[in-house]
Amino acid sequence: MKRKSRTIKVDYLARVEGEGALYIDIEEGHLKDVKLKIFEPPRFFEALLRGRRYSEAPDITARICGICPIAYQMSSSHAMENALHTTVDGQLRALRRLIYCGEWIESHALHIYMLHAPDFLGYPDAITMAKEHPDVVKRGLRLKKAGNEILKIVGGREIHPINVQVGGFYKAPSKQSLALLAEELKWAQDAALETVRWTAKLPMQDFQQDYEFVALRHPAEYPFNEGRLVSSKGLDIDIADFDLHFEEEHVEHSNALHCIHKGHGAYHVGPLARYSLNFDQLPPMVQQVALENHLPKICSNPFQSIVVRSIEVLYACHEALRIISEYEVPPKPAIEMQAGPGIGHGCTEAPRGICYHRYELDEKGNIMDARIVPPTSQNQKMIESDLRKFVSQYLHLSDEELTWRCEQAIRNYDPCISCATHFLKLHVKRN
Repeated sequence: MKRKSRTIKVDYLARVEGEGALYIDIEEGHLKDVKLKIFEPPRFFEALLRGRRYSEAPDITARICGICPIAYQMSSSHAMENALHTTVDGQLRALRRLIYCGEWIESHALHIYMLHAPDFLGYPDAITMAKEHPDVVKRGLRLKKAGNEILKIVGGREIHPINVQVGGFYKAPSKQSLALLAEELKWAQDAALETVRWTAKLPMQDFQQDYEFVALRHPAEYPFNEGRLVSSKGLDIDIADFDLHFEEEHVEHSNALHCIHKGHGAYHVGPLARYSLNFDQLPPMVQQVALENHLPKICSNPFQSIVVRSIEVLYACHEALRIISEYEVPPKPAIEMQAGPGIGHGCTEAPRGICYHRYELDEKGNIMDARIVPPTSQNQKMIESDLRKFVSQYLHLSDEELTWRCEQAIRNYDPCISCATHFLKLHVKRN
């Protein structure tokens, strides 16, 4: 006899960064509730930053995530430069794009090959997948290493790079050191092309959604560090106006705040949003590869995110090779900064989506207030929305099969739970 009521609990989600759980409540054959519970303890980085020197922000915020430290270093650096009325351009700006290329390559490759592909091929993990697809897994590991090498040469080391500072870098790499990266990046570009073709052939569920995509939009390039915030439903604002249009709210079941677009609700950030809002800014070669592999210019199926990530790896390899070919050592590795009071905003495109920072500085350049909104906090409400629609289609499945499909749906977003648990407001009710 078919059970009418059941509760599915996944106490620890696998193949995601950080600790989270999934709860599905079904009553009388109908979906009652879905909750993505992020229970990793808050780490209070915003409070930790208060009282620290403005120049310390890149190194402190890099520790928020070991996979995407550049996003935090870049967003904090841009915010501080905004507060202190400084603009970084020329070869220093190009180096920032190059190190971001490295982060996209290593982070996307890790997700595509190690975390997400096993779902599509029916394996519990990448180690099991490697037994039958050793060359595929080796390709993924080598791709990730190519990205890590960029972080090492430009950033000083692969994990939590130490060469980034407000105003630029502590040391500019030589032309020779970057030239040494080019040969491996040529291989990586070919491997990225094979990755697009491989992921495009994976068994893909049709799950088209009406998302509000939000991403940076730059008039002349596919966005990493700069641009206006735009959406697929008409938003077009300066980064400094983020707080006027977006707000975070606390939900009882999560240590991560849910960020919403005021008056609109949940929205979607990350590869699908970037790609759909900036397809025309991709190089013609990358556009052609996307279309040849049956990706529409606007992609609203979250299960195709693995293909879009592959497109972004291809773009990052292409862009890195361009920057290296045009590189000249800048006269100084950083612009000299003059400490002072101000409020600064910064927003860059982490692999998982926009990463927003806001800082208030006193007259000595010390941080009085800090606010950080990571991508996963912005996506969490949309993940739950996806799950409600997705689960409703598969209520007839066994608990085990339904759990597996839901975990795959969550991994479409490559959630970084450790990043998301950045703040928690405590409300105490006493009788």
